[in-house]
Amino acid sequence: MTAADSATEDRWFTEQHLRSGSAFGLRVKERLHAETTPYQTIEIYDTTDWGHLMVIDGCTMVSTRDNFLYHEMMSHPALFTHARAKRVVIIGGGDCGTLREVLRHEEVEHAVQVEIDERVTRLAEQYFPELCEANGDPRAELLFIDGIRYMADAEPESIDVVIVDSTDPVGPAEGLFNAEFYASCFKALRPSGILVQQSESPLVHLELIKSMRSAMRVAGFHAVRTLGFPQPIYPTGWWSCTMARKGADLSGFRERGAQTKQFPTRYYNAEIHKAALAQPNFLRDALGD
Repeated sequence: MTAADSATEDRWFTEQHLRSGSAFGLRVKERLHAETTPYQTIEIYDTTDWGHLMVIDGCTMVSTRDNFLYHEMMSHPALFTHARAKRVVIIGGGDCGTLREVLRHEEVEHAVQVEIDERVTRLAEQYFPELCEANGDPRAELLFIDGIRYMADAEPESIDVVIVDSTDPVGPAEGLFNAEFYASCFKALRPSGILVQQSESPLVHLELIKSMRSAMRVAGFHAVRTLGFPQPIYPTGWWSCTMARKGADLSGFRERGAQTKQFPTRYYNAEIHKAALAQPNFLRDALGD
């Protein structure tokens, strides 16, 4: 039942995840917006306890209350692992939360966000303005074009970090999860460059994670690590990102830099970074880390 259909006092948006035999719901006050773009259907809800909620093609994407978990883990582990990332490219990330976190790092001189659907960003500016605080930063560049083509055409060894902040591997995002795309990223990254991509839930998407990691290695990446973190509004409540590095390992990071960072975070810190590098036994056995 969606908020639009409910006739009861308590109205809920519910996402059913058939693969895991589970569902997740948030109580909502009203649906604020709905539209179908050339790429997807976007809805915005006002919830009773989680702030605003963005839903794309029936799947929860971002909420006011818990988005910091995802955005911080998609950005800070990679940027504190890299020695000094000056140029960062974000593929997807239309809500702009990852862009905001990337630009907290003063060493970043240029951050390009490549989002195929401009309406995601325009709705984020309206309903999640706190995520869009860095959109006007002179170091930021917002492009509304195909991220797959952008990376294929990128100049060799011109980027330090590529962050793939995508939806699930269906529809517009499907082409972001294969060896051909990873090869484009590998070519565009400078020596010791890092690719990081959201990699779904370790509990129910393990085969996808294994496939991604295999494709990254086929593309030439030297080291691959999968980092887990909580994400209440996503299936199973546990999510991950997978990092791949060109010509260097991923076992260490600038721990002192993370401890003395000059900007606020709500989840990420040096201890969380170290903990995220650890693997539960079932994942270690499946991935070989």
